[in-house]
Amino acid sequence: MFMKKGFIVSMLLLVSAFLFACSSDNQEASGENGDGATLDFWVFGATNYEDLAKEYEKENPDVKINIKRSELGDHHDSLFTSISAGTGAPDLTMIEVDQLDRYREAQDRLVNLYDLGADEIQDQYLDWKWNMAENGEGDFLFGLPTDIGPKAMYYHTGVFENAKLPTDPDEVSDMISSPDAFADAASKVLDETGKPMVDSMEMAFRANMDALEVSYFNRDGELLIEESGNGVREAYDYAVELHDKGYVGNFEMWTPEWANALNKGEFAVEMAPAWLKGYMTENAPEGKGNWKVTTLPTDFAGNWGGSYVAIPAESEQQEAAYDFANWLLSPENQLKSFTESGLFPSAPSVYEMDEFVNNEDEYFSGQNTAKYFAEAAQDIPEVYKGPKYVTVNNEVLTALRNVQEGADPQEEWDAAVKRIQDILKR
Repeated sequence: MFMKKGFIVSMLLLVSAFLFACSSDNQEASGENGDGATLDFWVFGATNYEDLAKEYEKENPDVKINIKRSELGDHHDSLFTSISAGTGAPDLTMIEVDQLDRYREAQDRLVNLYDLGADEIQDQYLDWKWNMAENGEGDFLFGLPTDIGPKAMYYHTGVFENAKLPTDPDEVSDMISSPDAFADAASKVLDETGKPMVDSMEMAFRANMDALEVSYFNRDGELLIEESGNGVREAYDYAVELHDKGYVGNFEMWTPEWANALNKGEFAVEMAPAWLKGYMTENAPEGKGNWKVTTLPTDFAGNWGGSYVAIPAESEQQEAAYDFANWLLSPENQLKSFTESGLFPSAPSVYEMDEFVNNEDEYFSGQNTAKYFAEAAQDIPEVYKGPKYVTVNNEVLTALRNVQEGADPQEEWDAAVKRIQDILKR
């Protein structure tokens, strides 16, 4: 009897040891400790993240990264659906800055990156970019910063010369230092060349809009556009004023007509982020050597674009996912993303690196345009947009396009407000 009991106990110990070993192997295979992880990563847009992922896999041969690329709208719709359902989400995902507030409503479906040690790398990034990814209390971080979209002023040197305006970047910056000075320059461009200063109502609107710390909503979700002194209405009125004076063209962004206008210099100025350089190089080749870049008036200093990398809560490999995100978005790799894909860094230490400082843009006559975007990045305010920002903003843009076609500005504003209110009631 004693022998039987001893045999049973021994067998139980062996089975337990075997199960523990299997459990440990499975844990490592699933990546719980950052080993043997297979990570699904959802991205959008033009990045070099596939190449960097391969580099990470070489340095970490037990990690496999599967990247799925989608169009921006489809990407965010699929992501929101999957995290809402609690199934089907990836281990890591990009979230575009204008979409970020949409996911605040699903905070419990995303990992608080402070729990994984993100506070240790906070000082590597621009304060405003980092703070925008926190919740209202500042104790939850939705994502690590990727690129940013600091805006600067692209100007056509030929148009400026014909308008008897300076063409040196620093002289242009000194001359056009305020919204009033911008309008004065626009007047000279129109009088001397017959051309508009800016391409479209949207860009005239965004001049002020992208600089607003609070626009359509406050953090309590209250609609602000009907309140006295609201910045959105002021941005709308400024765009209408420029249009009434003939300073605004009718070249809608991304259309063939717009690309041709960039090629031919049919307008003087584009107020846009660093990522526009890539589009111009590929789609407006005849404009090479005719455009330069300088800073915008500080009143217009704003950000357009950029993203974060977040980790959905359902991921079973959160530590491994964070380790990869931390590596991917380090200053050294942000420099690679800048030189290889034009993603403008959110880590300011990159602005001091030799490859950044000595960067030359052949399209812009060898100018170091990065210098001006880096300067602009320091002046950008922390902004709050709200979960419905994109939908609501589109209604105001519709109103502006109607004004450009001859509609009454006040009637279009009132109609846009009514549509927005109806949308928010749904």
